[in-house]
Amino acid sequence: MLKSRSFATIIRKKSQLLHQIRTWFWEQGYLEVQTPLLVFSPAMEETLESISCDGRYLHTSPEFAMKHLLAQGLCKIYQIVPCFRGEEEGRHHSKEFSMLEWYRAGIGTQDLMNESIDVIYSCAKALGVDIADFDCIPTAELLDPNLPEEEWMFRWVDEIEPNLPPSVIVYDYPKWGAALARIRGEKADRFEIYINGLEIGNAFHEELNPSVIRTRWEKGNANRIQKGKSPHPMDEDFLQDISQMPRCSGIAIGLDRLLMALLDITDIKDTHVPNRRES
Repeated sequence: MLKSRSFATIIRKKSQLLHQIRTWFWEQGYLEVQTPLLVFSPAMEETLESISCDGRYLHTSPEFAMKHLLAQGLCKIYQIVPCFRGEEEGRHHSKEFSMLEWYRAGIGTQDLMNESIDVIYSCAKALGVDIADFDCIPTAELLDPNLPEEEWMFRWVDEIEPNLPPSVIVYDYPKWGAALARIRGEKADRFEIYINGLEIGNAFHEELNPSVIRTRWEKGNANRIQKGKSPHPMDEDFLQDISQMPRCSGIAIGLDRLLMALLDITDIKDTHVPNRRES
């Protein structure tokens, strides 16, 4: 843990960050929403690990609940919320962390890239720091898309991420990495944001066919079972909501990581108030 005065400075900076984010979204006409933290199904992606609580789960993100609101007719929504993931501990990972997530109807990933960059620049300005101009690079220019999935993932983390430009958006992932994004040709229509080699955000042009998502979910659960893990419960309400959603794009940004990148903090634990026994 940082010395108390330095830690107090970071907490003040985090407050400034939150204020600036809310100001930006208010000025852009977004509606701030709150959704439940306890859910019946925590995630679809096979790599995400959840934390069970009283017969339900602490959500890994507010995605499912926010998409329910999109299905109900809300078109520009955002949320700042604590999220929880099991088996995530380290300098860049915490079981509890803060997330900014937003969705907008009627836009694709290019418009969402522009919004994301604007949000990040406005946050940097509010904190009095400068960041490099963003590069936008398709993943195929960085790594052979025909590599087997496991080799691609290993080389991405081991070779590509450490050597990315200081501020960069990488897009057009291999289609096996679509998760909840739609497929466009042979690519998943999604992007990720990196600052100084640290992944900050993950964005999708949302897939709206529940049959496609069900198939991906079943495949992910089969892989989890093969690895000795429990499958993620299928959320039938969520699958029904997908068919009612407008065409839209959405992104989740880790606020603790964004603060780390902007203030050159090396450990995510230094961005939030610790449990007393951890201090």
